[in-house]
Amino acid sequence: MTQLSVNVNKIATIRNARGGNNPDVLKVALDCEKFGAQGITVHPRPDERHITGQDVLYLKPALTTEFNIEGNPDERFINLVKTVRPHQVTLVPDAPGVLTSNAGWDCIANFEHLKGLVALFKAEGIRVSIFVGTDIENIKAAARTGADRIELYTEPYAAQYHQDRESAVAPYVHAAVAAHELGLGINAGHDLDLHNLAYFHECVPFLDEVSIGHALICDALYLGLEETIKRYLDCLK
Repeated sequence: MTQLSVNVNKIATIRNARGGNNPDVLKVALDCEKFGAQGITVHPRPDERHITGQDVLYLKPALTTEFNIEGNPDERFINLVKTVRPHQVTLVPDAPGVLTSNAGWDCIANFEHLKGLVALFKAEGIRVSIFVGTDIENIKAAARTGADRIELYTEPYAAQYHQDRESAVAPYVHAAVAAHELGLGINAGHDLDLHNLAYFHECVPFLDEVSIGHALICDALYLGLEETIKRYLDCLK
């Protein structure tokens, strides 16, 4: 079964809007685990507008499922990940002021940089995933860095899903097959939701994990967190 990792950034966004500790990011993360999620994802950014470094330090010893830290590997991020040593680090090429992740790595242009980062994190015993699009040559370069997995950037799929879902998913099917043949594990994330997730999961082979935050938290406002996680898990059966 494909694993569901819940990104709790939006919980921290709500908390930070008012100050204090309501909602409690740690409690929500633990509740996500209790309700069946197989992992927790955070994406700390330099301005700490949602998840903070302190959140990351609090979460690691308390979680019982897989912990995934994603982000742009600047010096601050690298030091945090080395300190916390999560199960997985996902390298994302975010510009400092970007609102949300909006592109995968150009692994060919950034090959030496990524290769060095992969070696650094793997030496710490951390599984490494690289955030990429569906271009096959780019995925081949990701494999040559020594990464364990890729995370497919799924916003283009989500944007096209309601117009032509077969065309929308086709590049991801080809990318997943190619990645698997190269020995890479396959994660996916960005704009996956209760409308498009089941079809994506049905079509894309070898899918290890999906990371979902914004849509899941929005659904939880109406359905409640426990019911929402159940429905996302149902999409992955």
